[in-house]
Amino acid sequence: MVIQFRNFLFTACIFTLTAFSVTAQDEKISGPRVSDPDDLALILVEGAIVDQETATPLEFATISIFSKSDSSLVTGGLTDLDGRFSIQVKPKSYYALAEFIGYKNQIIDVPFNRETVRKAGGKIMLGIIKMQSDAEMLDEIEVRAEKSETQFSLDKKVFNVGKDLANRGGSAADILDNVPSVQVDIEGTVSLRGSEAVRILIDGKPSGLAGSGSSNGLNSLPANMIDKVEVITNPSSRYEAEGSSGIINIVLKKDRRGGFNGAFDATVGLPETYGVGANINYRKGKLNWFANVGVRKSTGPGSGNTYQERYLPGLTTISDQSRSSDRDRFSNSGRFGADYYLKDNEYFTGSLLYRKSDNSNLSLVNYLDYENSLDNLVGSTVRQDDETEDRENLEYSLSYRKEYGSRDHRLDITMQVRDNTESESSIYLEEISNVFSEDVTLNQRSNNDEKQNTTLFQLDYRQPLGSKDHKVEFGLRSSLRTIKNNYLVEEDVDGLWETITGLSNDFNYDEDIHAAYTQYGNRYGKFSMQVGLRAEYAFISTQLLTTDEINDRENFRLFPSIFLNYEFSEGNAMQVSFSQRIRRPRFWDLNPFFTFSDSRNFFSGNPNLDPEYSDSYEVGYIKIWDKATLGTSLFYRKTTDKIQRLQTVNPDGTTLRMPENLATEDNLGLDVNFSYNGVKWLRLSGNANFFNNKVDGTALAPELSAESFTWFGRMTARATFWKGSDLQLRMNHRGARETTQGESDPITSLDIGFSKDILQKNGTLTLSIRDVFNSRRRSGTTVGEDFFIQSDFQWRARTATLTLNYRINQKKSRRPSRNQGGGQEFEGEQF
Repeated sequence: MVIQFRNFLFTACIFTLTAFSVTAQDEKISGPRVSDPDDLALILVEGAIVDQETATPLEFATISIFSKSDSSLVTGGLTDLDGRFSIQVKPKSYYALAEFIGYKNQIIDVPFNRETVRKAGGKIMLGIIKMQSDAEMLDEIEVRAEKSETQFSLDKKVFNVGKDLANRGGSAADILDNVPSVQVDIEGTVSLRGSEAVRILIDGKPSGLAGSGSSNGLNSLPANMIDKVEVITNPSSRYEAEGSSGIINIVLKKDRRGGFNGAFDATVGLPETYGVGANINYRKGKLNWFANVGVRKSTGPGSGNTYQERYLPGLTTISDQSRSSDRDRFSNSGRFGADYYLKDNEYFTGSLLYRKSDNSNLSLVNYLDYENSLDNLVGSTVRQDDETEDRENLEYSLSYRKEYGSRDHRLDITMQVRDNTESESSIYLEEISNVFSEDVTLNQRSNNDEKQNTTLFQLDYRQPLGSKDHKVEFGLRSSLRTIKNNYLVEEDVDGLWETITGLSNDFNYDEDIHAAYTQYGNRYGKFSMQVGLRAEYAFISTQLLTTDEINDRENFRLFPSIFLNYEFSEGNAMQVSFSQRIRRPRFWDLNPFFTFSDSRNFFSGNPNLDPEYSDSYEVGYIKIWDKATLGTSLFYRKTTDKIQRLQTVNPDGTTLRMPENLATEDNLGLDVNFSYNGVKWLRLSGNANFFNNKVDGTALAPELSAESFTWFGRMTARATFWKGSDLQLRMNHRGARETTQGESDPITSLDIGFSKDILQKNGTLTLSIRDVFNSRRRSGTTVGEDFFIQSDFQWRARTATLTLNYRINQKKSRRPSRNQGGGQEFEGEQF
């Protein structure tokens, strides 16, 4: 059935694209429709854009038409292969803005005289527009108009990766850990505003490269492939409802300039780290080829300890555990594709993305067991886990875009297929010493094979209704996902490998999600609004093959969104928004298999989990000055059936962490962002999140409720102290936080980066040190009725990397900053 439906989607996609291609050809034959010259209901603005010195036509340059009365954007378009443009407008006076990468912007007067236009056949002829190269302005741009590291508006934050020195030579996980409002904890889990219920996308689409919100996939995606990270904390109905706390979109690098251009990176570091990467574009005529390649090898030592007390009648058992690990990762990632332009406003994009990673991890856990006091040692255990892990991801994507007169009136269609495989194997050696019995040696092994296939189809259409801000949108989306997981745990008994019952099983997961949405927006003077409604139907089925346990879940839900904006003046605006979101249990949340790397501490999924639903309210304010920007958001999120991992101690002293649905969670918080560049040589930026969290889990147990206030933030200072050199300091802080079963301790760390332009500014050498004082450790306590646990763990020690970036036909990643004014639209490959 799944295969038949997938074939149907492919057929529907091809049919739709073919139909629009025919429409495009019909439009090309008939040409643009111009009103009768005597009527002049609509007129054409025509001209051509060329290089001032060589007179070479500038193809795909942008020409925007603005109203002279209020400077509002009316419409726009792109030049064709001959540098010509023809834009349809109403008969009145305008001014035009011509833009092209590497050239100075040029403003052109577009005067309207009825008699002149009538004699010209209903056209305003602008003639030849000559644009001047801005090469001589490069030094000034680098010093005074450098693109901000972080740009933020009422509804979206954009983190420009190229501007962050601390992340050079790192991975996607390193980058996310420095994005405002985003955190990556010691174990690599990504959270947004303190919540792990976040949706991570790549180029606006789900991707195997993003993993399942953990660092597994993100650590193997090199930073050099990433252009920017976009964060939407309260998404509209246009986006899938998954992710209670919002959406993080990772935009990969891609260029559409003519000719050949590229950037190449080489990295070395400590602990042992090596990497090379390249981002290449070649455009000629109707074809734009692009490629991103990255190879990365890294090692990561880790350490930690756990102290546990368990209270029994007349007896207290104590376990003092220490652990160390040595991880070795090798990964290569590549994306290859092309844009094919049928016309300047219509094109296909096809791409293939491949990633392969080979990882190993050698961990050692020492257990010391006591009774009643640390003076009474009764046993010790040493357990070694030699793990290997192989992952392979393959993604095919085909998209189509058709623009009807302007970028605001367009159709987008995307088809994507993803195949992911993963194989993990471990060999365990455990030596047990006990004063009450003879010493025991255990030889065990485990193997976990997982295959995942996902098919995605999406259609989006938007149309202005007379003006840019008066518009309607609708779209469709279907996603089919199948996961097959085979888990086998065995023990050596007298030379024969025997399956350990209760740990081995085969688990199948099927997920079908179908959605449709519509949105309407309009502006009334300084007030604008957008309302939307999204309908999602989900069918999720899990099956334990060994025991033939089947758990089917089906639900249909409407997700509304409302956005109200008021612009007090230019650069001074407020937004009030509301949306409903969902977090469906992830595959590993439902998979009931126990992890086996630690024979005392187990992790397991829960196949009976329900989705959690959230109502999100937000009031945002932004104020933009010439040299500073301030953005604040007051947010409240009410979540029902909150998913949270709870820890219990079994009668034999082992612990188990398993997700459960709690009753409710209330989050009330304030998000503050600022940037300042009032001093020529210094740039400051910062972000702080303050929030109060209240969890009610009394339905499971009276003690499973907690209320806490905490905060986290980061402060970045970047100084240019001589030409072509930059020094960056970033301080990170994560406050203490109470949980339903204890509390976590605060974490403070410092990152440093230094860069110097070399090779006539075609190259940049960057030294970055993350966690200078080696203080990024997770510690805290967990308390239950009959147990107490104190833990401290460091996933990754301090790192230092040296990166060389060399550019061909590219300038350093610096350009004039543009304050982004809403619109909730991802960049990268749209769909």
